[in-house]
Amino acid sequence: MSPPPLPPAAVALLACPVCGQQLAADRDGLRCTAGHAFDRARQGHVTLLPPGGSPHEGDSAAMVGDRADFLAAGHYAGITAALADAALAGPPPRTLLDSGGGTGAHLAGVLDRAPAAVGVVLDASRYAARRAARAHPRAMAVVADSWARWPVRAGSVDRVLVVFAPRNGAETARVLTPDGRLVVVTPAADHLAELVGPLGLLHVDPAKADRLAATLEPHLCPAGTAGHRSVLELDHLAVRTLVGMGPHARHLAAGELAARVATLPEPVAVTVAVDVGSWTRA
Repeated sequence: MSPPPLPPAAVALLACPVCGQQLAADRDGLRCTAGHAFDRARQGHVTLLPPGGSPHEGDSAAMVGDRADFLAAGHYAGITAALADAALAGPPPRTLLDSGGGTGAHLAGVLDRAPAAVGVVLDASRYAARRAARAHPRAMAVVADSWARWPVRAGSVDRVLVVFAPRNGAETARVLTPDGRLVVVTPAADHLAELVGPLGLLHVDPAKADRLAATLEPHLCPAGTAGHRSVLELDHLAVRTLVGMGPHARHLAAGELAARVATLPEPVAVTVAVDVGSWTRA
């Protein structure tokens, strides 16, 4: 099956990672006015890494598969709704960028409520980009390094979204329009609290909010925070999928995880607790 066509308004947000010139779509992918060309993969995404590539490979195929399954089951629909509430407050945005956007599920949920908007998912994982390329007809997927200069035109994006992903304050400020906003979702202290101890998961850093501010405030100003709280009833398979899709997967062997999950009640009540912060350009 051929990939869907690239949305022209989304392509217009992109810049060549070699020379910074605006990109345009051609038959095979993207090309800038200086002649640098970037083929489109058969799965639909485009790779726009900086010259020399990137040291960050992003999530593995297994992690991305678990993420796709968990989100498709609707377990984090409340997070997507809270993200959309914050992103769509005020004048409706027309351009959105999901940095570290994974499979594109959260961006797709926002675009469903913003019929005039287009979006771009940036992610270091080619496995994530393959899925994000088909996440929504008004979105496209780009393999890019979130820590480096983004292949995005300055002052072109109304909303930058970051959900459980690294934040690049300088690049966010550079690509935002003058009235644009960053909307960032971070785990609260009690996020997944029922699983942390029994499964030996990574704890949420109690200084996370301070660290977030430290990375953003030189470039952005806080503009408000909302919270989202819910309780999921998960069977053991869903718990293993939840753990497998995040950073915990890099710290637990599959056999050890299965043994620990088997000690949990079924279903197990799991708290979802996140903070949704909005930031404007400084």
